[in-house]
Amino acid sequence: MIHSMTGYATRSCEADGLTLHLELRSVNSRYLDLGFRIVDDLRQAEPALREQISARLSRGKVECRLSLQTGAAQSVAAGELALDTGVLEQLARAQAQVFTHFPAARPLAVADLLRWPGVLTDDSAVFGPVFERLQPLIAGLARNALDDFIASRAREGEKLAAMILDRVARMRELAAIVAPRMPVIVAEYRERLTRKLREVLSSADEERIIQETVLYAQRIDVAEELSRLSTHLDEIERILAGGGAVGKRLDFLTQELNREANTLASKSPATDMTAVAMELKVQIEQIREQVQNIE
Repeated sequence: MIHSMTGYATRSCEADGLTLHLELRSVNSRYLDLGFRIVDDLRQAEPALREQISARLSRGKVECRLSLQTGAAQSVAAGELALDTGVLEQLARAQAQVFTHFPAARPLAVADLLRWPGVLTDDSAVFGPVFERLQPLIAGLARNALDDFIASRAREGEKLAAMILDRVARMRELAAIVAPRMPVIVAEYRERLTRKLREVLSSADEERIIQETVLYAQRIDVAEELSRLSTHLDEIERILAGGGAVGKRLDFLTQELNREANTLASKSPATDMTAVAMELKVQIEQIREQVQNIE
């Protein structure tokens, strides 16, 4: 099965009044490029998530988001700030003791209090050590999300493979136009050459005509290019049928196809053959664009 590098999946689960939400999304990339956006309380989950994702994906720029929400559906990462009254009372007692020794000392300002370590908290503190409790759930959530994620990439990959095969079929049609045209073009060239020699010399040297015709036929011969083109198209179909991580191999084959199309264009002896070569290049470029998204 062919997999696209573009995919999306999201999964959620609830436990102890908390909601875990995991989201995966990816675009094409030359290598596997993982990025994580995880709330601080669950930051320890990153190594395990990285290992799970790397074991099942080989290419793509993948972003993994993991968030934790309260029962009121408020993100812990964006929790409301609160004052720790216990710390504030300790600071008040400490300040009173200081004033007994230094009555003229400047009292603590609000800004000083807010900057004091431990004074400000958020509602994530009420959850305590959440990672230890949620670690098994995170692993299962990631496994299910990866199943959905890979399935979405497979569906996209199936569409990409179908589009590539359509263009391969069109390229075969174009190649089939070229081969029968070559003998016709050579015959037309011989006729023109014979006519010109008769106009200039009032006679036609048959031996010279044969020699010039043979040289012309050799110069425009594209049988080898058409053979290699057909071989490359066969290989593309074989690779797509085999499935797996084939993006890099297909990318190499599009380069080879483009080389053959360029040679056909340079050897083209007629405008219709040039048009065929140009359309071949268009089809190859469309294949290359699709291949860039295949894992």
